[in-house]
Amino acid sequence: MKTLQTLTLSKKKYTFNILDSIETEIDVAENPYELPIEELFTMAARINKKRSFLFVSKVLGKHLPIDPSKGLLTAALLAARYVESVKNLECVEKERLLSAFLGGGSFNGYAFVPASINPVVIGFAETATALGHAFFDCFQTAEYFHTTREELLNEKPVITFEEEHSHATSHRCYIPLEMIHNDREIILVDDEMTTGKTALNIIQSIHAKFPRRKYTVVSILDWRSPVHKQNFSKLEESLGIKIQVVSLLSGQVQVRQLKEIGIQAVEAVENEEKEDREPSVEILQLSSQFTATRFSSANPLTKAAFIAETGRFGLMSLGNPPLNKRVSAAASFLKQKRNGEKTLCLGTGEFMYLPMKIAAEMGSGVYYQSTTRSPIYIENKEGYGARYGVNFPNPEDQEVSHFVYNIPQGHYDELFIFFEREVEFENLLPMLKELGIAAIKSIKIVFFSKVRGE
Repeated sequence: MKTLQTLTLSKKKYTFNILDSIETEIDVAENPYELPIEELFTMAARINKKRSFLFVSKVLGKHLPIDPSKGLLTAALLAARYVESVKNLECVEKERLLSAFLGGGSFNGYAFVPASINPVVIGFAETATALGHAFFDCFQTAEYFHTTREELLNEKPVITFEEEHSHATSHRCYIPLEMIHNDREIILVDDEMTTGKTALNIIQSIHAKFPRRKYTVVSILDWRSPVHKQNFSKLEESLGIKIQVVSLLSGQVQVRQLKEIGIQAVEAVENEEKEDREPSVEILQLSSQFTATRFSSANPLTKAAFIAETGRFGLMSLGNPPLNKRVSAAASFLKQKRNGEKTLCLGTGEFMYLPMKIAAEMGSGVYYQSTTRSPIYIENKEGYGARYGVNFPNPEDQEVSHFVYNIPQGHYDELFIFFEREVEFENLLPMLKELGIAAIKSIKIVFFSKVRGE
């Protein structure tokens, strides 16, 4: 039996066998745009006692490399679905977006949601920061921020909430009070809902301080059971609110643990023969093109400030056209630095949107993905969600382990690694050593904010 096997039982039922240890049966209920399920995700086994399985997205650019335009198009399709299902308006862009998504067309994003729709959009860290930002890009009039795991120096978050099943559970929101102290619709953007508890947690946290009538939860995948959906109804009734849900694919998931996953699955790649090469490394600065904030991390390891353009501290739609110009200028500069035909652009942690957006304008042969905090069992079998993997201390916070998955040895000519903040070169060395194992000849480190005074 293959490590991961997809069996189509009917048009709407699929069974995934994960490492011969976890059987996941999916019954698709709604697929409004008739997207092929294999275009959206595969599966893997998590090293996490709270949740043993993981939907590995093929459109987010987190665990698997993607065409960066595909990530932007996925967010745009969610925006189109929101316009149709929540606002009951015709979305004339839908067919164009679907054609580009299914046909591999290029896409840089543009605002097509009418200006009369003026929500506050919130992306969930860390996986959905790019998805949330790209969704916000589709609005002519909106505001956006993303939650963060970061603890800021001398700053208190406006809102906090917990994500119990996650590897890193605490979310913080550092935003101007006026952005959320209003009665506008809030749209929460996540990549996938299994129970929906994260969304309910933040709705309760917001409503306790800044009550309003309307909330919308947007996710690519919605696997809530009838019991989980009932929890949404109960919260609606208890708070006197309306919670609307938008997804590209929804249904029911049944998971059976067939047996414990042996540690051999993790060690399988470690025991393979690896070619350890010393890549060439170049440091590139984009700090002159982006805006350093007054905010810095409570972790003294990295003294450079965060930048304004990520959305961590709030953005308005009016700022999108000038930001797009800066993105294009950055992409043009980095494109000139390319010296290979097959290039991987790697975001780091929560810093996903700008690297993805820039990668989409760096020419052909460019792929995008990001580091992650999620530990996953590795098995080099076709179709499995984590065939290769390396891990290393996060250069910005060495108490946190970061992982990069699915970089086959010798697959890429070069690698661009994007950091929001400048870090000491010595803190990069464990990461560079691990990525050098993948036989990447050329690595470029790109910083968007440098240490003050330099």
